[in-house]
Amino acid sequence: MTATLQSTQQSYYTPEEYLALEETAEYKSEYHDGEIVPMTGGTTNHNRIARNMLIALSLQLRGRDYEVFIGDVRLWIPRFNRFTYPDMMVIAGQPEYYNNRKDTITNPQVIIEVLSKSTKGYDRGDKFRFYRTIPSFQEYILLDQNQMFMEQFSKQANKRWSYSVYDEEDTALVFSSFQVEVSLADIYDKVDFEAEEPEEEVEDLKEDVGE
Repeated sequence: MTATLQSTQQSYYTPEEYLALEETAEYKSEYHDGEIVPMTGGTTNHNRIARNMLIALSLQLRGRDYEVFIGDVRLWIPRFNRFTYPDMMVIAGQPEYYNNRKDTITNPQVIIEVLSKSTKGYDRGDKFRFYRTIPSFQEYILLDQNQMFMEQFSKQANKRWSYSVYDEEDTALVFSSFQVEVSLADIYDKVDFEAEEPEEEVEDLKEDVGE
């Protein structure tokens, strides 16, 4: 699920007010430096892609010192005073929690987002900028739900990130954070592209992204 980028009516909420509201809310919202931002529901393709990636990662990381969390777990980004709900996060070792809350973590190594039409620019732009301030964060995977297209950002030296694109069924995503390889055919298993409205053409991105 993804934020709609439209804030609620009240002008400002504290993090504590947001968390209290979120505990009883019918639908999830993100927290953007004082604003509460409602989230949209996911499509069937979104769900299929997230499920396929979760299964692949869970199987290949079994018995290793990693843990995979899905969209119900929040992420706290202290530098930008934000709570988000990434579609998927991979933690190395033990989770570190925000104020001992077991529903909010602070130390993802890998973040995976399934792109929606309304927020893909945000996921590639400002949200990635926010994520890059997290010390443990090493790898960012973006999965398009309307075409077989995947982007991988891997942290390099001097705050630079390498950029890779995957867009063919017979190729596989090779994670840079751990020895795991997942084919695009498995990630997009049962995804029905004809059921989705066509998206605008993906913009070209530079191979290296600086802070």
